[in-house]
Amino acid sequence: MKKIKRGFILPSAAFTIKEKQAKYYDTIVKAPKVGDVVYGTISRIGQHSSLENSSGRIHQIHNGTRAIFVFGNRYAPDYYEGVVPEIMEEEIDLLARSGMIGTVKTKNAMIKDPTRVKILGYVCHEDGTVVNTRNFAMINPKNTVKKFPRAPMILVCGTSMNSGKSLAAAACCWAFTAMGHEVRGTKMTGTASLKDILHMNDAGASLYADFTYLGYPSTYLLSEQELLSVFNRLDLKYANNPKNFWVVEFADGIIQRETAMLLQSPEVISRIHKFIFCASDAFGAIGGLHILKERFNLVPDAVSGICSSSPLSMRELAEFTNIPVFNSANPSLHQLADILFAPKQ
Repeated sequence: MKKIKRGFILPSAAFTIKEKQAKYYDTIVKAPKVGDVVYGTISRIGQHSSLENSSGRIHQIHNGTRAIFVFGNRYAPDYYEGVVPEIMEEEIDLLARSGMIGTVKTKNAMIKDPTRVKILGYVCHEDGTVVNTRNFAMINPKNTVKKFPRAPMILVCGTSMNSGKSLAAAACCWAFTAMGHEVRGTKMTGTASLKDILHMNDAGASLYADFTYLGYPSTYLLSEQELLSVFNRLDLKYANNPKNFWVVEFADGIIQRETAMLLQSPEVISRIHKFIFCASDAFGAIGGLHILKERFNLVPDAVSGICSSSPLSMRELAEFTNIPVFNSANPSLHQLADILFAPKQ
């Protein structure tokens, strides 16, 4: 084994790993697994020209930048679909700014080819075993049985990535805080990125977390059992006090694999107190409302997202539904109070 020289970037995909655990690396011959940690250098700048570290700082990267990286799977229609390769390769694709790596399967034609990473070796413990983020979960509730009543869960979903879900979740956090309530924020699925949960924190969520706190660099291709384990552990950590509120965002769209799994789970559905649905435009909102009802038997308590910023989109939407729409970019506290505290139907 060789020692890792100080001065490397420790990215947010390796959130559960401390710098002192990245001491050694070795060129072990083994197939990579989700969560396996490697040491490498940037060999070619492509789509991503920066890395987000485990504190949320954005580092500009260059050819030769040294960093820790984590193998994982990514589902991002606006960027890439990428997976953990079956064999270790000398160079690999950077799938996300958070330092998650894998092999790109499909690419959005509107973006550049991925930044490339030269693998120097697996990060190893002193005994030579490979460091894996999943072995260092930061959330391990002692009590695995939920006590009721619990903190009401406000669920935020949408039509796709970049439909305005994070802004709507932050608006809900802001509203609860402005009304004097304690709120916790969680991003349940997606790819490692501290940006969204830090937005919830900025909006008033005093405690916040996502799946990376449990050691997962992403949730794409997790089994249903693993997904529900993540959900339940986050629930047990952040939603025990019925006087608080728990705002939860599901990434991507309602027909994406993991989001659909969760929306079909009685464990998850039974926890919904209020349901916010986000869309980029009125037509997406109308179609989404139809799919929510037909496939999941769900009706949102409000619509928001990017479409809510456009009076014309809201006018179009009003012709098809009387579900309230709130502007997440410029929210009204009075309107959100009416939505969030309306009696459950």
